[in-house]
Amino acid sequence: MTVAKSAPHLFLSTAHPCSYLPQQTASTLFIDPRFPVTPELFGDFNRRGFRRSGDLIYRPHCPSCQACIPVRIDVRRFAASRAQRRTAQRNQDLTISRQPAGFDAEHFLLFLRYQHARHPGGTMANPDPPTYLRFLVGRHADTGFYEFRVAGQLYAVAVVDHLTDGLSAVYTFFDPRFPERGLGTAAILWQIAETRRLGLPYLYLGYWVKDSAKMAYKARFAALEAYRNGRWAPFTPP
Repeated sequence: MTVAKSAPHLFLSTAHPCSYLPQQTASTLFIDPRFPVTPELFGDFNRRGFRRSGDLIYRPHCPSCQACIPVRIDVRRFAASRAQRRTAQRNQDLTISRQPAGFDAEHFLLFLRYQHARHPGGTMANPDPPTYLRFLVGRHADTGFYEFRVAGQLYAVAVVDHLTDGLSAVYTFFDPRFPERGLGTAAILWQIAETRRLGLPYLYLGYWVKDSAKMAYKARFAALEAYRNGRWAPFTPP
């Protein structure tokens, strides 16, 4: 990790309900929110398995559980599967453009529709605009809100952090009325292509959790790497 003039303090949360595994509790290690994190330091923490939720930079730290495994795709070695190529073909009509990281009423309505359909009863099921922004926008990273449209209609938004060694997929939400398109997969395939276009090596996908159905899709991407015991290595399910 880059040596700073002063290192941020790390804090451990009290036990709270696990976001990934029902009926389990979790603890979270997080950086002092008051510390002035530079983009370089943010990238260093990201490479050590940390993620962000808004301004909060965190990593699961559960004494009796190691289920949350940070994963990333080495885009130089990635080759799409047959199913992923079909998904890309179905979405060739999408146009993608970057928008500023901030509130947009059209984005917010799509986010609400997505949450209602895909995560009813979740922690973000009924957010107001400030809660939505606190979740997706942070001051530590260069963040873009990438719109996916067809003939002007908004189909998906991918929130992406730009790092010195790649892109970080913060969150993607999409219109649940078009399940046949596989918009979540299409968004990741586009982020892989964009990472390559920028000449960067990695797309960071956050955590893979073996027993969490909503995280299973990550293991379907080739050239996946996992961060375990302080180093990145080819992903093998535990």
